Amino acid sequence: MTAPEGPARSSDPSPGVSPEEGSADFPAGSPLLTVIVPNRKTPELTKICLRLLRKHTDFGKVRIIAVDNDSGDDSLAYLRKLPWITLIERKVPSGESGPDMHAKALDEALARVDTPFVMVMHTDTFVLRDGWADCLLDRFDADDVAGVGSWKLEKPRPLFLRAAHRAEEMLRRLIGRKVGTEVRYLRSHCAVYRTELLRRYTKGFYDGESAGKAAHLKLVAAGFKMVFLPSDELGKYISHLNHATMILNPAPGDRKTGRASARDRIDGRISFFADILAADDLDL
Repeated sequence: MTAPEGPARSSDPSPGVSPEEGSADFPAGSPLLTVIVPNRKTPELTKICLRLLRKHTDFGKVRIIAVDNDSGDDSLAYLRKLPWITLIERKVPSGESGPDMHAKALDEALARVDTPFVMVMHTDTFVLRDGWADCLLDRFDADDVAGVGSWKLEKPRPLFLRAAHRAEEMLRRLIGRKVGTEVRYLRSHCAVYRTELLRRYTKGFYDGESAGKAAHLKLVAAGFKMVFLPSDELGKYISHLNHATMILNPAPGDRKTGRASARDRIDGRISFFADILAADDLDL
């Protein structure tokens, strides 16, 4: 799946082409995009995520691969009955961490992708309307664009919170404490890549970093552009319930994901999609 790294050069035969259906590169009627959705014991989220994809997706252009990480629960039973997805049932070794499960699931599915573009997402990522795929694919408008997606798909923090954060950083510098440098990368809750470039220049998603981080940096180092869509633009089409998968399956002793208020927040968002949970016809 991997290949030796090297700089992107204009003489490369296929550094990337824009997704124009009907061209020689993308014949009309051929799927352009494969969506990979890892799953781990999130029955309601999984149902909402997949049903919204079913409702708002042109399946002439898009394929879906779901990868179950040894859930053994209702979410796996649900995935098994969907005729319009490809399901990979992955056995998880004892002691494997959540982040490792996620990254390895993405790589296992990536090995089966045969479309020009591949998208990775979480079960707590929901598409909200038709045209979501075009919103992402239309930004591959130059040969040197290798990825498009989101850093944090959330509303900007209020001005006073941002000001307080900057003041805290300034204080830490004044007293000689280190201030961490944030590395922005396309995160795996919503990221689309040119499949061929992802394979040629990176090791995939299981690479010792958060899924997608090292791949992003390697593609940038090879001379490609990675496009971050503003939250207010992408948010018209896609919503992400931050940390929902972890909150529904909290790690022992994790105070952040184990708080009752965190679970109440997620339950409240799930209830917003009660109509989708009731729409069994979307499974057909």
